[in-house]
Amino acid sequence: MELPASHAANERLHRVIPGGAHTYAKGSDQYPENLAPVISHGLGARVWDVDGNSYVEYGSGLRSVSLGHAHPRVTEAVQREIGRGSNFSRPSILEAEAAERFLATVPTADMVKFTKNGSDATTAAVRLARAATGRPLVALCADHAFFSTDDWFIGTTVMAAGIPGEITDLTVSFPYGDLAATEAMLQEHEGQVACLILEAATQADPPEGYLAGLRDLAHRHGAVLVFDEMITGFRFSEHGAQGLYGVTPDLSTFGKALGNGFAVSALAGKRELMELGGLNSGQDRVFLLSTTHGAETHSLAAAMAVMDVYETEEITKRLHAIGSRLAVGVREIAAGHGLADHVVVRGRNSNLVFGTLDADGRPSQDYRTLFLRQLVTGGVLGPSFVVSAALTDADLQQTLDAVAAACVVYRKALDAGDPSPWLGGRAVKPVFRRRA
Repeated sequence: MELPASHAANERLHRVIPGGAHTYAKGSDQYPENLAPVISHGLGARVWDVDGNSYVEYGSGLRSVSLGHAHPRVTEAVQREIGRGSNFSRPSILEAEAAERFLATVPTADMVKFTKNGSDATTAAVRLARAATGRPLVALCADHAFFSTDDWFIGTTVMAAGIPGEITDLTVSFPYGDLAATEAMLQEHEGQVACLILEAATQADPPEGYLAGLRDLAHRHGAVLVFDEMITGFRFSEHGAQGLYGVTPDLSTFGKALGNGFAVSALAGKRELMELGGLNSGQDRVFLLSTTHGAETHSLAAAMAVMDVYETEEITKRLHAIGSRLAVGVREIAAGHGLADHVVVRGRNSNLVFGTLDADGRPSQDYRTLFLRQLVTGGVLGPSFVVSAALTDADLQQTLDAVAAACVVYRKALDAGDPSPWLGGRAVKPVFRRRA
């Protein structure tokens, strides 16, 4: 498969944009060499590249497009508001309507403030927790991949260039699912931890009683509990993980699926905390969230339309059903080629990822490259198997056909003891690495 127009477009992108994309996870280094399509447009569960090729797409917009591209109800709501103006010198009435609609959907929160991206929301939660507790340390779950582009998190990764150690030293960590280890961390830093921030769930449901135990532990030590619901919000349940698992955090952050691709995210939580960023607390004011474009009317209209579609069309249920069919199909194909221990599908059915393991059962970028190469040439753009509600039976069948072709090559590579003849060039690379 050749992509001459995409190749030329990638060269243009790299000339004018560091990394060739505005999100590292969308970089050409995440795809096999010379097989990084540049997108022209999308509709439903499909996208078209600048070469004219059509692909079934997964993980759309880094999990943000859960309804499918250009969903008509969302598009209509956005177009209606754009024609009425998008940004004013005073709040739009739409801000109240969107906030009320959000709080009706996520009734475990008392107040909400909208912004444009997840990083701003999580950083606002951290700032608010520090202000409320008067403490300096942030404790993040070490088993979760990403929380923010801001220094308090990025300084803990291998891409910490440009971040002073004094800032990184203010972030500590705790392991998911281990209350004893978390309590030991809190005791080690007694009276210093402002908040615990984590995703309530990722690839599996939390251990029985864990989230409630973590909430009680945080409160016993005077810390704020923050759920990062960027992925779990709407994709796991429209009420968030807090609604699904019945444990209410002090603060939570939402984004991604909330706007179906439009830029909107949210910080939500208890009134006594959120009001510290308002005009009624009587305490030192917290500069919570104050962004020029944070409440653009068309993005808030998109969010309201998304919430309406989720409710009326039972989208969460559909995502789980589609994901279940895909997971079962991939596992059956892999097992049929003797690859059940090498091509693995993990996660909640609405949020599936795949692993590519070598002959020794270790994660392998080489085998990921081989697998991705076959998916792309089979018309599937799949950095993950995160589904959208727009996927059709034909889309799923095309995906499974591409997986079957990939498994044939995978089997050959394992039997040969060397995947390199099937890579087509350099291997794909992890996003977080010290050197380019």
